[in-house]
Amino acid sequence: MDIRAIFMGLAFSLMWSSAFATARIIVAGAPPLMALSLRFLISGLLAVVVARALGQSWRLSGPQARSVVIFGLCQNALYLGLNFIALQWVEASLASIIASAMPLIVALLGWVLRGEKVSLIGLLGLLAGFLGVALIMGGRVEGGADPVGILLCIAGATALAVATLTVRSASAGGNLLMVVGLQMLVGSMALGLVSALSETHHVVWSLPLVVAFFYQIFVPGLTATLLWFTLVRRVGAVKAAAFHFLNPFFGVMVATLLLGEHIGTLDMIGVGIAAAGILAVQLSRLKTVA
Repeated sequence: MDIRAIFMGLAFSLMWSSAFATARIIVAGAPPLMALSLRFLISGLLAVVVARALGQSWRLSGPQARSVVIFGLCQNALYLGLNFIALQWVEASLASIIASAMPLIVALLGWVLRGEKVSLIGLLGLLAGFLGVALIMGGRVEGGADPVGILLCIAGATALAVATLTVRSASAGGNLLMVVGLQMLVGSMALGLVSALSETHHVVWSLPLVVAFFYQIFVPGLTATLLWFTLVRRVGAVKAAAFHFLNPFFGVMVATLLLGEHIGTLDMIGVGIAAAGILAVQLSRLKTVA
């Protein structure tokens, strides 16, 4: 883990966390699934065109093809689609905190379903992480947060955790940019179909909406995704995932600065506990791998 990898991890975490606040701006003026489908269509086409220009092939290996379908549906369609819907009623800071619990869900599912070994520090991290998230959710529900929106966020994080457990070789074998682009196109098609059947396509145009939309395309969409896979190839998936412990801090910070969301004392305590739990889980996984 050198200095370059540390800066890459910090940049990824900040970009990833900023997606929730900008998404809340988008869904305030546009149907969530339509907007997300269009975002994936543009991002995916850009990625595929650039990948072809770089000589990458869309003839993928078996694991890559599987990753395209699974991540396209679970990450792009389910995880982000459910979060975009939820952000109509749930504050961006809360959505980002729930989403940041994804590594905890991965560790829990791996332990329960696969019998993966979890050390004492890992078990304590799981308890602390879920306790921190529960503290924040409980306080927000008492403050009027929509329970259905919270459940949608939890379902989205679980979908991404399942995809993460199912596919561990998305970046193997080259063609990285092509794989990312095709994943986005799969998500765009799935979301576009659901949007056509369920949404009224009315948009309230504004400058913040347009800026947030293109920011999502180029920063959390393309740059953060490529940065993540590059980081994984540089230091490995387990070390790269350790940066997830920063996501609760960055998510709350961006939502506060950009949207002016109120963050109470209980929120900050919960963020600290959740972040410590995520870090403990990732450290235990590092020791297991070692």
